[in-house]
Amino acid sequence: MMIIERTIKKEQLKNLPKASYSGRIYVIQTEEEANKAVNYLKTQSVVGIDSETRPSFKKGQSYKVALLQVATEECCFLFRLNIIGLAPSIINFLEDPKVSKVGLSLRDDFMMLRKRGSFEEESCIELQEYVRAFGIQDKSLQKIYALLFKERISKSQQLTNWEAEVLTDSQKMYAANDAWACLNIYNLLQKLKVTGDFEIAPLPEVD
Repeated sequence: MMIIERTIKKEQLKNLPKASYSGRIYVIQTEEEANKAVNYLKTQSVVGIDSETRPSFKKGQSYKVALLQVATEECCFLFRLNIIGLAPSIINFLEDPKVSKVGLSLRDDFMMLRKRGSFEEESCIELQEYVRAFGIQDKSLQKIYALLFKERISKSQQLTNWEAEVLTDSQKMYAANDAWACLNIYNLLQKLKVTGDFEIAPLPEVD
């Protein structure tokens, strides 16, 4: 029986072991590569998705989404949108109703992605809403993952340059981790929903 805690403190997060994606990571930099990746992704029933944007450190300066990462259990594709744009095959994937796309703060991600092209996303699952049925009150990916897996998602690469000519191994792992973590959370909660093998921790007593 799994006991699901409702919330976790930042101090508790620090002491947890780091989560690490063990699947293969593919960097997609041409339309041809994007077509092949999407052909594979369309064979999946559910995937995790996330995006990264180059941070801006000057007032009034902003950038478009640089990376769209899509993860399965076996592999993660990092679509370099700053190089290939929102290719037709990527739009086709986002609009495919047969593939469920799990993410966190998806509304923000799609709003940013629309600055690169027009599309109507289909079959999307917002984790911030999905976890409520399991008593989880935290909203960040890092905290939700920690509550369920007792592992920490590192945020050390978040403010790096996602438009760099070559992505570092650390950037690739960070990007893959975020998309995979979304999928991992969803898969576990789906399993618990079916088995009913969980309890939500009681609310803390108020003095």
